[in-house]
Amino acid sequence: MKVCFFTLGCKVNQQETAAMMNIFSKNGWEIADDKEVSDVYIVNSCTVTLSGDKKSIQWIRRAKKQNPNAVVVLCGCMPQAFPDKAKNVSEADIIIGSKGKAKVYELVQEFINEKHRIVNIMPHCTDDKFEEMAEGADTMHTRAFLKIQDGCNRHCAYCIIPTARGKVRSRSIESIVAQAKKLADMGHKEIVLTGVNISCYGQDLGINVCEVIEAVAEIPNIERIRFGSLELDLFTDDMLVRMSKVKKFCPHFHLSLQSGCDKTLRAMNRLYDTKLYTDMMNRLRELFDKPVFTTDIIVGFPGETEEDFLQSVKYVQSCKFLKVHTFTFSPREGTVAYEMKDQIPNEIKHNRNKIMSFKADQEKIKVMEEFIGFEDTALLEQQLPDGSFTAYTSRYIPVIVKGENLKSGDIVNIRLTDIAGPRMNCEII
Repeated sequence: MKVCFFTLGCKVNQQETAAMMNIFSKNGWEIADDKEVSDVYIVNSCTVTLSGDKKSIQWIRRAKKQNPNAVVVLCGCMPQAFPDKAKNVSEADIIIGSKGKAKVYELVQEFINEKHRIVNIMPHCTDDKFEEMAEGADTMHTRAFLKIQDGCNRHCAYCIIPTARGKVRSRSIESIVAQAKKLADMGHKEIVLTGVNISCYGQDLGINVCEVIEAVAEIPNIERIRFGSLELDLFTDDMLVRMSKVKKFCPHFHLSLQSGCDKTLRAMNRLYDTKLYTDMMNRLRELFDKPVFTTDIIVGFPGETEEDFLQSVKYVQSCKFLKVHTFTFSPREGTVAYEMKDQIPNEIKHNRNKIMSFKADQEKIKVMEEFIGFEDTALLEQQLPDGSFTAYTSRYIPVIVKGENLKSGDIVNIRLTDIAGPRMNCEII
C-alpha cells in the first residue's frame, strides 16, 4: 500500500508530516511521491493565507483524479480554522484539524474497512495538552526538527493561527530529551527546536525554553542546537545570558519583526516597537560572538502609507539581516486586519514587496562580506554533481564545501573565503 503526502506551510507542519509518515512506515506502508499513483493521499494544509486553502483544495482534486478509488485526507490548520469550508470539499474522504493528527492512521483504516466519510474536527479546549506523535525525521535535511510547543496566546491583527492551533501547549522536558536522543541515534548532529510560538514555551508548565536548550545540550552526540522563529519581547535578560552560556547553541536568531514602522507595529498588535527590537539585537551582539539575524516582514498592511513603508525599509536596512522573508499582506477572514479600512491595492503591495526584497538582498551581501576570513563550523547537507556539498554554518550562512572523504551529515571546521552568488565559498581547516 502506498501513501502520498502534500504539505503546505511552516516547519511545524513539515515536522508533523514527518511524524505521520513515520506512523504509516511503521505499519508497512510505502511513502510515495506525488507522481506515483497512491492508495492514500494526505494533505496537511496551511491556512495562513487564502492561497494556502486554494492550493490544498486543488491538490486534493488532483489526487482524486489521479486515483478515483484512493482515500483522500484533508487535515491541519484549514479544517481547524474553517470547518464548514473544509466539510464542503467533497473530494475529501477524511477531514481532521490540526488537533488529532496522531490518529490519522486509525481513521484511514476505519475508512478502508467501513467506507463512510469521516469528519472529525475536534475543537480546541482550554485544558488541551501537547499532542504527542510518533515522530520521524525530515529526510530532506541533515538538521533534525523537533517540535517542542504548539499554539499561541497572542492575537496579532493579521494572524489566524490562534484559531487554527489553539492556546499554548508545551511538551515535557522528558519527552523532548527522549526524542532528541532518538534523533541523535539516527545520526543527526543538529537539532532545530520548533513550535508555533516557541518563545511561549513553558508558560503552561511554569518553566521556559532555556531549560530545553540546557537539557538537549547534555546529549553527547548532538553538537548544535538551533531555534526557529522567536518573539523577542518574551525573553528576559536572564534568559539571554543563560542561552549564551550553552556552547552548543547556534548564534543565529530569527527574530520576527513584521514592520520597521512603529505605527504599523501598533496596528498589527505587535507587543514591541523598533527601539525594543534594536535594544534586543544589541544585547545579543554583546552576549554572542558575531550573531546573525534573520526576520520576516509584511508589506502593504492596511493603513500603511508610502512614508510608513519607506520608514520600514530604512529600519530593515539598519538591522543588518542576513535574510529577510518578505510577504505582501494577505487579508484573512477571521482576523482583525480583514475588517480594517484603508486596504492597500495589490499592485502597490507587490511593488513594495519587490523594493523591500531588493533592499534586503543588498544588505545580505554586506553581512556576508563581514564574514570573509571568519572561522566557523558547517553542517553538510546535499552533495552536488561536482562532489561538493551545500552546507550551513552555525550562524546559518549558506556555504559550498569542497573536500575529500566528506559525507552528508558531517560537521567540519571551515574558513569563509568569498561570496559565490547566494552562498559563500569556504576552505576546510
